[in-house]
Amino acid sequence: MRLEDIQKDLKMPTKRLQQDVATRWNSTFYMVESLLAQKRTISAYGADHDLPATLTANQWALLEKAVTVLAPFEEVTKQISSSTSSVVEVIPSVTVLKWLLARESQEDTGIKTMKTTLLEAVKKRFATIEEEPLYAVATLLDPHFKDRYFSSADNIKHAKDALTVEMEKTEKSTTVAETIAENPKKTPRMEVQVGGSSSRESSLKGLFEEILQEHDEEHGAGTTSTHFQLQTYMMEQTISRSDSPFQYWAVNRVRFPSLAATAAKFLCAPGTSVDSERLFSTASNIVDARRNRLGGERAEMLIFLKKNLPLLLKL
Repeated sequence: MRLEDIQKDLKMPTKRLQQDVATRWNSTFYMVESLLAQKRTISAYGADHDLPATLTANQWALLEKAVTVLAPFEEVTKQISSSTSSVVEVIPSVTVLKWLLARESQEDTGIKTMKTTLLEAVKKRFATIEEEPLYAVATLLDPHFKDRYFSSADNIKHAKDALTVEMEKTEKSTTVAETIAENPKKTPRMEVQVGGSSSRESSLKGLFEEILQEHDEEHGAGTTSTHFQLQTYMMEQTISRSDSPFQYWAVNRVRFPSLAATAAKFLCAPGTSVDSERLFSTASNIVDARRNRLGGERAEMLIFLKKNLPLLLKL
């Protein structure tokens, strides 16, 4: 191809331009990104051929700004859709996107309408996300985020109320289990146990840290008490983004027994159904018309290897 010859002459990697797919929004992002990467190649090709239309310098600049605005959306999409993603990342990611779109700068010339439209769409689509108990409680229980990424005090209150209900359920279940274990022949009393013992670099990283710093200034350190597990937990500083929330709860389960038990229920929930859909696609590729006599056990083994073998080879 002539385009590849020009790339070689300019000592650039030989790459094809990405094509847009109507059913995948990020394909448009990748298409524009590839156009910008091959700007010199396309300009050289246009100089030698009569093209029906060419981009002006202003249009190239607008494309660069559009890619800058859309890059965080693509990053969040990949993050939330990964196999290790958790439901706790949804509310913080939405909050960061809204902060990014609402922030004005001198670079917004020509794309203000785009940012406003995107901001309105994000607000509309995720208007009730903070009111959903699953997302709200899980976010509170992640020591990376706690209550720092909620948009209003009312939403924080509703989230904490929902978490309190879940903690009470956990305490009741623990009390019943301990009573049965100690007195298997007696009917356990349903009581709430309140006593206990005490003891590419990401383009969004800066925004996550900025939100945390603003909210952490409002939270100090408190005296640990199991009666005030939730209050004490919220008052303490959030952990570093590089630290594991599971390790945090393993270390602090003695101080916050009810919170730790509740966290075990919520932090494992996946953020989206994307990974499950990938698993169905893998199964359809393994069990097809030419391999229709494959037994269930063998098919399950092949699906497991297909999904986990790359991870095992890295160990």
